[in-house]
Amino acid sequence: MHQTTDQKAGLIRLKTYTGSCHCGALRFEADVDLSQGTNKCNCSFCTKMRNWNTIIKPEAFRLLQGEDQLSDYQFGHQVGHHVFCQHCGIRPFSRGHLAEIGGDYVSVQLLCLDDINLNELNASPVRYADGRNNNWHQVPAETRHL
Repeated sequence: MHQTTDQKAGLIRLKTYTGSCHCGALRFEADVDLSQGTNKCNCSFCTKMRNWNTIIKPEAFRLLQGEDQLSDYQFGHQVGHHVFCQHCGIRPFSRGHLAEIGGDYVSVQLLCLDDINLNELNASPVRYADGRNNNWHQVPAETRHL
């Protein structure tokens, strides 16, 4: 893992994590700053997946192994590619383009990071989105199940 600082913005706690699916067919690296926050959503897909992610730029993500082992699922407006391992079914990341969040993105499932420190993860800020009601910038009335 490495850390960098930015003189203008102050301390950035950027770390390089390794991640994988359950069976190990997919392996990746992701440069993540947990202090910038994590995300949980109550839309039908995220709720069923127990989604807990962070959004990073594509250049901060490197798929090291398994591109040929990915299957893709899209729904709704089809802006995201919800890829998953065709062997174990785990969905360690998704990718797509959404202008509202800055264009191209990779959404990394935080609990698929093999070397994540759970104390650091639990201390990171969580943003909740009310995707179920298409009110993405509002916190849902209930979040305990997320």
